[in-house]
Amino acid sequence: MLKHTSFSLAHKVIALSLCLLFLLSCIAGCGKTDKAAGITPGKNLTKVTLNEVAHSIFYAPMYVAIEEGYFEEEGIDLTLVTGFGADKTMTAVLTDEADIGFMGSESTIYTYIGGTQDYVVNFAQLTQRAGNFLVSRQPIDNFSWEMLKGKNVLGGRAGGMPEMVFEYILKKNNIDPKADLSIDQSIDFGSTAAAFSGGQGDFTIEFEPHATSLETKGDGYVVASLGEDSGYVPYTAFSAKKSYIDANPQIIQSFTNALQKGMDYVNNHKPEEIAKAMAPQFEETDLDTITTIVTRYYEQDTWKDNLIFEEDSFILLQNILDEAGELSERVPYETLVNTQFAREAVK
Repeated sequence: MLKHTSFSLAHKVIALSLCLLFLLSCIAGCGKTDKAAGITPGKNLTKVTLNEVAHSIFYAPMYVAIEEGYFEEEGIDLTLVTGFGADKTMTAVLTDEADIGFMGSESTIYTYIGGTQDYVVNFAQLTQRAGNFLVSRQPIDNFSWEMLKGKNVLGGRAGGMPEMVFEYILKKNNIDPKADLSIDQSIDFGSTAAAFSGGQGDFTIEFEPHATSLETKGDGYVVASLGEDSGYVPYTAFSAKKSYIDANPQIIQSFTNALQKGMDYVNNHKPEEIAKAMAPQFEETDLDTITTIVTRYYEQDTWKDNLIFEEDSFILLQNILDEAGELSERVPYETLVNTQFAREAVK
């Protein structure tokens, strides 16, 4: 009987100890961020869905902002979705599948001219140069755009920024995009590198990491940067429906604040540090390759030091659209660009 009593008492002590440990672990756990529940110490996070046109190292400041926790610091629980094309990203925004879109701002012009009542407004510009490169089948030491005459180039979607910037550069070099070369626009976005590896085209226009991947495999060689040869161009921007911005100014401000922190990071760190910070976003790419790509973008002054979409940039954008035959009318800058959030973010 005594043994039985001692055994029961021992079990009670163990049970009480386990309960105490459980309570202590719960208390400790309360201080940690619970991303699944959207909760962080002392405040609730607001869920925001962002649809990006592509997942590319070109957009480094945004990924740094994600990985460094800047969105959580600003009270945002961010869900990132890749649209694989500006048309798809714009559709996601217009149908409320996404709160914010990240794409070429030409899409906001197209939808506005098309008569969309609740049109999409740009509130933050991320990149100020084109992010794609001309890749040749053979290495060329002293490339000139004249070398494209009579060649077959794998290009981009008609009306999209990659293709329009490419044609803009050709015209700057007195080359007729329609008469002097053949531009294949039949291949889906993201598939041109595979087509080039398969033997199609003499040249191809590629974003990273595809340009570096072609070089690594020995299937192609980067011979020119469209970002350097086109000059400063408002290539990508963040936008949302006017109604969403009007109804959620604090969310837009917090979102922009987080982006500005990411922008500050890339402007105050070396490519190696930037690559390491954003590496979790590109698990399929080794760190050395990420560093190579970040360095390439860093050296060509790809990213702005602020997110303000200036009027001169918007005018240049419409000039490019006009030259490409994609603009039926001019749109007022103040209608499709709101700079108040970007200006507040740099204060």
